Amino acid sequence: MSAKLRVGLVFGGRSGEHEVSVVSAASVAAALDRARYEVVPIAIDRAGRWAAPATAAEVLAATGATPGGVPEFTGATPLDPRMQDGSLDVVLPILHGPFGEDGTIQGLCEVLDLPYAGCGVAASAVTMDKVLSKRLFR
Repeated sequence: MSAKLRVGLVFGGRSGEHEVSVVSAASVAAALDRARYEVVPIAIDRAGRWAAPATAAEVLAATGATPGGVPEFTGATPLDPRMQDGSLDVVLPILHGPFGEDGTIQGLCEVLDLPYAGCGVAASAVTMDKVLSKRLFR
């Protein structure tokens, strides 16, 4: 049997959709087959600081199915070291709104040479600007 794929779930963040992101990450974590994937929770607090690994795991485990069930937490570092140390196989950016869906986390992953799911930097950035998106589609 091959080793489990280490999947970094990046969630939380600085946007107004912080709580929705945490709930979404909990849903994704629950849906992943633990026989095939090792879930690595990576949390970003409301100020944009990356929480310690133990804190990220606690937040994900304590999150209910609604935004009202999201515990408050704070981060300690500018970047979770697991994003840089080669321990992740892929990142799932489960971030909503600015600093997540706008190409910023995708750009970070590209700079770190870290595979990620979803749209690339340009598509993410352009589609956050609805007026620009409509112009491009026309």
